[in-house]
Amino acid sequence: MNERRFREPGYPPTADRFVRHLAERWGDRDLLVLGERRLTYRDLEADSRRLARGLLASGLSHGSRVALLAPNGPEWVVAWLAAARLGALVVLLNTFHQARELGWALSHCRAEALLTVDRYLNHDYGARLEQAVDGLAGQEHEAIRAGSHPSLRAVWMWGEGAAPWSWAAPVDALQGRAGAVSDEQFDAAAARVEPQDPMVVIYTSGSTSEPKGVVHSHRTVIVHPFNLLQFRDLRAGDMLYTSMPLFWVGGLSYTLVSAMHTGATVVFDERFEPGSTLELIERRRVTHVIGWPHIAKALVEHPSFGERDLSSIRGGSFDDLLPAHLRVSDPRRKATSLGMTESHGPHSIEPLHIELPEGKEQSFGRSVPGIERRIVDPDTGDELPAGQAGEIWIRGYSLMVGLLGQDPADVFEPGGWYRTGDSGLLDTDGHLYFQGRLDTVIKAGGTNVAPREVEFAIESQPDVMHAFVVGVPAADGRGEAVAAAVVAKPGAGIDPQDLQVRLRTEIASYKVPRHVAVFAEQQELPWLESGKIDLQALRRLLADRFSD
Repeated sequence: MNERRFREPGYPPTADRFVRHLAERWGDRDLLVLGERRLTYRDLEADSRRLARGLLASGLSHGSRVALLAPNGPEWVVAWLAAARLGALVVLLNTFHQARELGWALSHCRAEALLTVDRYLNHDYGARLEQAVDGLAGQEHEAIRAGSHPSLRAVWMWGEGAAPWSWAAPVDALQGRAGAVSDEQFDAAAARVEPQDPMVVIYTSGSTSEPKGVVHSHRTVIVHPFNLLQFRDLRAGDMLYTSMPLFWVGGLSYTLVSAMHTGATVVFDERFEPGSTLELIERRRVTHVIGWPHIAKALVEHPSFGERDLSSIRGGSFDDLLPAHLRVSDPRRKATSLGMTESHGPHSIEPLHIELPEGKEQSFGRSVPGIERRIVDPDTGDELPAGQAGEIWIRGYSLMVGLLGQDPADVFEPGGWYRTGDSGLLDTDGHLYFQGRLDTVIKAGGTNVAPREVEFAIESQPDVMHAFVVGVPAADGRGEAVAAAVVAKPGAGIDPQDLQVRLRTEIASYKVPRHVAVFAEQQELPWLESGKIDLQALRRLLADRFSD
């Protein structure tokens, strides 16, 4: 096995140098496939250069704030890199945002320009923007004046929908301005961008807190996926499928930028629908399927799954989609990773195509080279020894520049450490064992219960697919009671009392859920758009169910 060490590309990691390098190395290979549309690596350089020249001609440059609202596809990738090549700060907006959320994000980031699709699925962004931005209706393009959004001046729109809106103009018109800026002027502007300059704002979608605007530099966005390749089996010519949106780290870093470094192709679809997605994976001979657990479940349970030739798949997020000889012998020994938006993906990882060693079951791995971790008592700030649980702190090259609008002194601890809010412990070999969010620790009967520990115990039962553990108000009004939402495996029947009896042989009695709710389908549970369980909604659901 290759030595674990920090690795980075052999060129200055800025968006412009990155795109030029890709065009030179991978040329006419396909970068993206969406339906019958294709975007090659060479196309990416030319198209993003043209759009960047149009942005320059419109007065946008280094330090400008450009918001991007579009689904996965060529437009998104070209626009992101066009603005980033100029040194603009690109704000990645969530396509599922409703008017209030969209208005908040545009105000919070102080966007000067917005590039958006006219509509996506059932979302009409023209109408939504008029709800989100006070007084937008009837205003003139590039002369927007809105008290709620004083920085916003221009909206450029893909699709046929720009015409009805006086405040918007087609992106084609923006590209048409490229002739006003020479290649030499563009090259000079791009050359002023430094690797440490801010590149993107990614809004978190946590299960327990409001969104945060995480700012990452050019260096982090480009280098971190490159460094992680030593733990992944990605090759030139691979075909990667994901339904994860590019406006979050899983889509941007772990899928798109990783594929770009290796000369792979990313396959998108207009929307995830299990039957058509299985057909797409089979037809495109996809090698890696990357996504959230409920995606795999939907694919495996589709009636056509058994008829599909999926033999091309050799990696990705889901063991169930792999050929039998590539699956792990014990699910607890499946190598995985732990990360967050603030670290631009994994800070802890093991090679994902190799089983964890015996005795390291349920480990989330050792630190990514270039990243440090420590376990700290969240109350005293003292570093804790191996084997003792506390808060996970991290620092290193992939850590965010900061949180938009917040003083760095309020974000980072002395020495550049970041408090993740995650609970875990390190063993003597540096393997990390994640125990959940600190703010989800359950105060039960005067003791602290880590939900993840209980979830592991439940999920180790042969009839359980997934488990989610939260605290609900105790019947005596003192503290909380441990409650579990359990999703049964297909065809399995789970008796809550029998499950509790089994758990008492595996974990301390105070950790055994007092309340167990069994669900036949995980779709019956509340989910966030990010694919995470909505813990606040789940807590309410279980509290209501067991209130008597």
